[in-house]
Amino acid sequence: MRPPRRSRIRANAESCRNRSSPSPRYIVREMSPVHVKEPQSHSWPLLIALVFCIFPLLLCGAAGRQTTKPKPKVAADGLPSGHDTPEGAACDLARSFINRDGKLFSTTSIRLYAGGNGPEVYAKFLQETVQSIKAEAAKKEPSPQGPRSIGKVFAARHLSKSGPVSYGNAAFGFEDIMFVDIGLYLHNGERAMNRTLVIKDRDGKWYVHPNSSASPLLSEGLNEEKASVLDLTDVYELEGRRH
Repeated sequence: MRPPRRSRIRANAESCRNRSSPSPRYIVREMSPVHVKEPQSHSWPLLIALVFCIFPLLLCGAAGRQTTKPKPKVAADGLPSGHDTPEGAACDLARSFINRDGKLFSTTSIRLYAGGNGPEVYAKFLQETVQSIKAEAAKKEPSPQGPRSIGKVFAARHLSKSGPVSYGNAAFGFEDIMFVDIGLYLHNGERAMNRTLVIKDRDGKWYVHPNSSASPLLSEGLNEEKASVLDLTDVYELEGRRH
């Protein structure tokens, strides 16, 4: 005798539950921390090396920007003297008249040059000037119009016209030609401004032309130049001298 239909359905359901596979089992593993190795930075060594390379260049650049004024040879009055600078030669010419020193006048003046009777005429001028200086030195009292001291020296300048330099170099081997304005105190209390033509000879030394008007090709435009304004201390370093 077969069981009722309802009982068979219940029995089949229980049988199906018993034959079903067990629930899946999950394996849980402990997750250990993962250490990621950070890349090593090489920026600091490179930066230090870069600083060591650039620092000397910066020092050189700073040194290049610091222009040092030359220190010329000076006389007892603290102003330039000698043949190294155009201002030194011009000041020595003034001193030769102030101190009535004929020898200083001769050694400061440019050598005999030119052709024809030019050297003879120039030599005569030099001799006459030396005799005049000696005569002045023999006086008990200096001439009132004579120079007593140097008051102001301006920096040397080139002539505006290029003809004198070109002519002097081609004809006589002169390396350069400039002029210097010097302010003088006179014995009578007045002041005078003297403009001196200076020549750099082939020996590299500076001399004065004491009679520049006699050489128009070398002194072209000299008296047409404007008054100088550049102070001597703007070009040279003169210790202990307020100019």
